[in-house]
Amino acid sequence: MSALPFPGGTSVTRLRVYGLGPAVDGLDGGTPHLHTVSTEAYVVLGGAGAVQLLDRTGYREQPLAAGDVVWFGPGTIHRAVNHGGLDVLAILSSRGLPEHGDAVMTFPDAVLADPAVYAAAAARGDGPPLRRRDLGVEGFLTVREAFLAGDRAPLERLLDRAAALVHPLAEGFAERRAASVGADDALGSAALLALAAASTDRLGALAPQVSRLEGSAYGMCGVLQRLDAD
Repeated sequence: MSALPFPGGTSVTRLRVYGLGPAVDGLDGGTPHLHTVSTEAYVVLGGAGAVQLLDRTGYREQPLAAGDVVWFGPGTIHRAVNHGGLDVLAILSSRGLPEHGDAVMTFPDAVLADPAVYAAAAARGDGPPLRRRDLGVEGFLTVREAFLAGDRAPLERLLDRAAALVHPLAEGFAERRAASVGADDALGSAALLALAAASTDRLGALAPQVSRLEGSAYGMCGVLQRLDAD
């Protein structure tokens, strides 16, 4: 875990959205995916683009420019679209879960139905994941077009597949989440107890820290620099 845990057990990642060339629908950007546990927010730092969002509440495409903030919860399929230099600060709840299997990419149903086939398709390579991006877009477009035509069955099936893929990790997720979120909650609870007792013991007891967004890794949506790399 990072020496500089962000409040609330969240993770902070700078995301420079891929410009890999157009997918089958002519749009550039990242791999569509969803999170099964984590909530996410995009804080746009610069550039231009959009995020396509699909869940049980509907489909929407939100333009993105510097200063925009977009929030979405678990189970919302999101696809970052890059119109030029899109640079985002991604803030996620439940630090460490996305890196350990919380995210499921929207591959075609035949891939999602077989955990071994899915794992092979989702595996990280040494370079930008163009094939993975295109496979995710293929599955996403199938589900989206059915949804817009009034057929929700493919979306429901995708959500079922995602839950089945991540289900074996749930116990470990609970432990990991307790370690990150629980630590911050304990700190806040201790401060409240001290305040209730009119004690100043908890005030000014933690020295400020400074860190940097480090590294450079190929993620699902772009090149990543993480503050919390747990």
